[in-house]
Amino acid sequence: MSATVELRVVEQGDDTFVEDAWALKEGIRREEGVLRQRRGFFTDAYARSRTFVLIERTLDEERLVGFASVRRDGYILFLAVDPDERGEGHGKRLVAAVAEEYGKVTCHARTSNENALEFYQGIGFEVVRKIDNYYEDYGDAYYLKLSDDSITEKLSKLLRGQ
Repeated sequence: MSATVELRVVEQGDDTFVEDAWALKEGIRREEGVLRQRRGFFTDAYARSRTFVLIERTLDEERLVGFASVRRDGYILFLAVDPDERGEGHGKRLVAAVAEEYGKVTCHARTSNENALEFYQGIGFEVVRKIDNYYEDYGDAYYLKLSDDSITEKLSKLLRGQ
């Protein structure tokens, strides 16, 4: 059975896919020890943001593959891709959609989240600064930014899957 992965946008105030996004995030938290937000914080932030979702469609069902919830200034609040789907370009596709929509992209990542840091830096994000005790559990974070000098070039490469 063939499946198609489709990019959709969930507008601010719409909680479509919030339960699926929560379940994906919680699965990653249990397996990798990251994405530790509390449910109320997560659902409130999801509802206040614009969320780009990747949905795998088959003849019988739809399944959330990944999502990126973004503030109006291009700051990524949450980015998650199903671990079984990583390496397929889904994360790049989500970041490219954010960059295309907002022109600039920023986020925070735990200093201990090696997968996230490798992903972000691999597609052109730069560490702007380290913030001690950023997270509720006192974990440190890096503030990351997709570099301004070549965002058009980076976006084009991301969209081409390079």
